[in-house]
Amino acid sequence: QVQLVESGGGLVQAGGSLRLSCAASGGTFSRYVMGWFRQAPGKDRDFVSYIIGSGGYTHYDDSVKGRFTISRDNAKNTVYLQMNSLNPEDTAVYYCAASQMLTTYTGDYNYWGQGTQVTVSS
Repeated sequence: QVQLVESGGGLVQAGGSLRLSCAASGGTFSRYVMGWFRQAPGKDRDFVSYIIGSGGYTHYDDSVKGRFTISRDNAKNTVYLQMNSLNPEDTAVYYCAASQMLTTYTGDYNYWGQGTQVTVSS
């Protein structure tokens, strides 16, 4: 079993930045594709980004491309999401998740964190 704990959310003004972290335990971290998803009130949980186990390949949703950067430190069992140029449409609960598949589909992720709230004020 893999346990995931997100941190780093908060309230930020439009144009600002936040860095989310997700600490993993209970598994071989480097074997997993790590993804970030987000869910705004009343909406589905949407894919944001993923990174493969080695960190050598990343993929982003078009809505965050060029503004968000995913990275991982396998020595620390941690994945990060650097979010720049935030706008109110980025307001959501952000979740990290682990999968053994290279996928953007929420159903293919086996392990999930509890989420961290990101609120962007205009």
